[in-house]
Amino acid sequence: MAKFELVGFDADDTLWRSQDYFDEAQREFERIVGHYVDLRDARVLDRLYEVEKGNIALFGYGVKGMVLSMVEAAVDITQSRVSAGDLHRIVGLGKELLRHPVELLPGIPEAVAAIAADYAIVLITKGDLFHQEAKVRQCGLADLFRRIEIVSEKDASTYSRVLGEFDLAPERFVMIGNSLRSDIAPVLELGGWGIHMPYHTTWAHEEETDLADDAPRLRRVDGAHALPAAVRELAAREA
Repeated sequence: MAKFELVGFDADDTLWRSQDYFDEAQREFERIVGHYVDLRDARVLDRLYEVEKGNIALFGYGVKGMVLSMVEAAVDITQSRVSAGDLHRIVGLGKELLRHPVELLPGIPEAVAAIAADYAIVLITKGDLFHQEAKVRQCGLADLFRRIEIVSEKDASTYSRVLGEFDLAPERFVMIGNSLRSDIAPVLELGGWGIHMPYHTTWAHEEETDLADDAPRLRRVDGAHALPAAVRELAAREA
């Protein structure tokens, strides 16, 4: 059986809930902007995403970048008619997101502990540094990870750097996550392995990928309970 030496975990929507809160904030944003425009014609959420996507290179990922994009989009969509009070409400949405407690997904503590008993594990997540650090502290799993990486982007160069610092060949690494774009595709590109655990809701940006669920060196699971067996299966497949 192939010997994986390192297993990586994504954080948001892999270990704990995240996108649900963003989705609710976006629905509230739509309600705020709906006081100024006809929601049937304004494509509010599509236009918000266009602004967010254009701002990623400037603001990065996470709550703060989303809120800044919401403010910009609200001014644009309403043709500057949005009130100061409503802009304050939008900022408040971000503060609420930053205060949400960490809610681990079902079966995650057991799955992470089981995998950590057999392999070195690392956490690789992107987003706002302060927010991600706070969630890692609250999750109760931090001590299990050999290393915790909070990065600005999850692409092939990022994973290559992490593996290089472990002096590890990609074929000895498997990454677990909910996003094919960020968690799986870059690792497969390098020659590593991936376990895709989809979440019930996904940000549009993370769905922009051509990678199929049946790609070589990839296993799909429907929940945390299946993760330890999936790691063993991939190791056997390589052998």
